[in-house]
Amino acid sequence: MRLTFLAGALLVLTATAQNGTTPHLDVPYVPSPNTVVDGMLKLANVKKGDVVYDLGCGDGRIVIAAARDYGAKGVGVDLNPERIQEARQNAKTAAVEKMVRFEENDLFKANIADATVVTLYLLPSVNERLRPKLLAELKPGTRIVSHSFDMGDWKPDREEIVEGRHIYLWTVPAKP
Repeated sequence: MRLTFLAGALLVLTATAQNGTTPHLDVPYVPSPNTVVDGMLKLANVKKGDVVYDLGCGDGRIVIAAARDYGAKGVGVDLNPERIQEARQNAKTAAVEKMVRFEENDLFKANIADATVVTLYLLPSVNERLRPKLLAELKPGTRIVSHSFDMGDWKPDREEIVEGRHIYLWTVPAKP
């Protein structure tokens, strides 16, 4: 049912984008429940000093929680200007606007090199397309956490279930 919902939402977004009202989005906006957000941040062992990037950040809840609950800095990247505006307002409401920033950008074009943690809630095909960028641009030891979807044949270091939802953790390996 979840994939059916995501597929339906993607069709709506694609039709909207073709009408010129929003940019073309590869992934529908479906926010992660707060319990899953907390599970993702715990699985990644987020701590003060980390820089958490959320690619496809939506309303900013993941980087806001990383800043508010763990003292980390955060960067949210999303193509949708409405989501970026909402995320900035949410950061202000949470009083973490000095610890986080949000950029309207294509996640495939964003500079993510300073991330120590990257969070994802994308579709499987997008995760797999993103994998080469993650491995090329991130430092060895950077943790990557995905809600619901894996990365094909790249096996996760750990996998957990939070309220019936899978979360996956990978660690960027040393460069060959």
